[in-house]
Amino acid sequence: MARSSDADLKPPLSHSGLKCDDLRKNGCHKRKEKNGGPQTGGGPRQRSHDTFEQPPMYVAVMTYLGYGIVTLFGYFRDFFRAVGLEKCNVAQEREEQKDFTPLYQDFENFYNRNLYMRVRDNWNRPICSLPGPVFDLMERVSDDYNWTFRFTGRTIHNVINMGSYNYLGFAENNVDFLKTVADKLQQYGAGVCSTRQEMGNLNIHEELEELVADFLGVESSMIFGMGFATNSMNIPALVGKGCLIVSDELNHTSLILGARLSGATIRVFKHNNMHSLEKVLREAVCSGQPRTHRPWKKILIMVEGIYSMEGSVVRLPEIIALKKKYKAYLYLDEAHSIGAVGPSGKGVTELFNVNAADVDVMMGTFTKSFGGAGGYIAGRKELVDYLRSHSHSAVYASAMSPAITEQVTRAMKCIMGKDGSTEGIRRIRQLAENTRYFRAKLKDMGFIIYGDDDSPVVPVLLYMPGKVVAFAREMLARKIGVVVVGFPATPITEARARFCLSASHTREMLDQVLHHMNEVGDLLCLKFSRRKRSPCPDPCKGTDSEVHS
Repeated sequence: MARSSDADLKPPLSHSGLKCDDLRKNGCHKRKEKNGGPQTGGGPRQRSHDTFEQPPMYVAVMTYLGYGIVTLFGYFRDFFRAVGLEKCNVAQEREEQKDFTPLYQDFENFYNRNLYMRVRDNWNRPICSLPGPVFDLMERVSDDYNWTFRFTGRTIHNVINMGSYNYLGFAENNVDFLKTVADKLQQYGAGVCSTRQEMGNLNIHEELEELVADFLGVESSMIFGMGFATNSMNIPALVGKGCLIVSDELNHTSLILGARLSGATIRVFKHNNMHSLEKVLREAVCSGQPRTHRPWKKILIMVEGIYSMEGSVVRLPEIIALKKKYKAYLYLDEAHSIGAVGPSGKGVTELFNVNAADVDVMMGTFTKSFGGAGGYIAGRKELVDYLRSHSHSAVYASAMSPAITEQVTRAMKCIMGKDGSTEGIRRIRQLAENTRYFRAKLKDMGFIIYGDDDSPVVPVLLYMPGKVVAFAREMLARKIGVVVVGFPATPITEARARFCLSASHTREMLDQVLHHMNEVGDLLCLKFSRRKRSPCPDPCKGTDSEVHS
């Protein structure tokens, strides 16, 4: 059902506190600027879009063949377990409960039992030190093909950490930097043991909320003790039955869970594809709700600033233009982008030079760039005030730990320069330099990598299941700690290693990682890119001038 007037287009204000004063029609921006050029006005910055290079056809064929082989052998092993030729270590129903509804679905556990279990040693590795730019690992071995592990008592020292979200290096144990955190821990204790609405609302919580609002340039903000719950528990308070959520297909699980819990209708658009998004919005406005064709109470677009598995950056100016054109609301998850991108670390709104007021709901976490825990919701004061009384995470969850609150506060003050130093800006610039250097070198070597040049999340495509396992083990043997990800967390043909850059990584550390990447890439034949390579791919021979900022 088409909407005929601005009054009809305006969603109810009393349901969620979402409010939009500017409802005038606004199409896509047609004015373009040179990528990376200086901004002379207040308009949004136009940037090149992410590229996703496709591998040769034989890579996809070999990937499917690899999964087919391990699946076939999995059925053989299940047969051997059934006839008693192999010990069965999986969880099983008790004999007296055979007639009950099964708790363990045999077919659903097939992948974990026969594929994941064989390579489980590459995940959940126990760390026994500060997870900074380097860390120590407790060595473990398995005598039953990874069903159980035993520790050898040996520690693997000084493993370079390329997997933590420690973007600005605030996960640190510097006594001078953490003095205020220790003081707050002594003053308030370790935990609050109450919700914010009861006895858990401390003055330092309110100070942090004011600081977050000031940092983001919005009217108000609210903090929560858990980043995942910031999404999953607040989205149901904003939308419900009769509302429409338009979600990027690669959104994080917390966004997906929150959308499902809300009871709203969910429609998905292709990742960062503005044509797909506009098609969904146009159909939603024209057709309205199913069966009744009544207008949607609200239309909420949900996107992320940086997508944690792809390393891609949201096309924010274009999404804002579509949001205004179709009178929708915008929910922006900046878990990976806040602090990590933008000249002063203010996220993708600053990266694209857009007005923060154009984003109706700004969400972010303190678990990454700020070295703490928890998250925030920021925006108009009416929105935040509404969530204080209607959000499940605010009403029922325990308040943020005082020590964590102070850690986030001191990190944010450092970024803003309110501690009287330039350390925060130095770290932001160092992260940007490390990101561009590392990405440029990997491309020169011939690896296929995803994402934007500004993104500190660097996925390196490995594709084949056997190579994913071999890559993680070979890198650990060279004292490089990496995160590898495969199906079902990624599409079956796009298994990858995900590198996360940090401002605490030195150039020597990155060169060491790149040197071993070059070796392992040749050893395992991982250089699938068909782009023209640099004539001198050895990273140790490169100079800073080779990487353009």
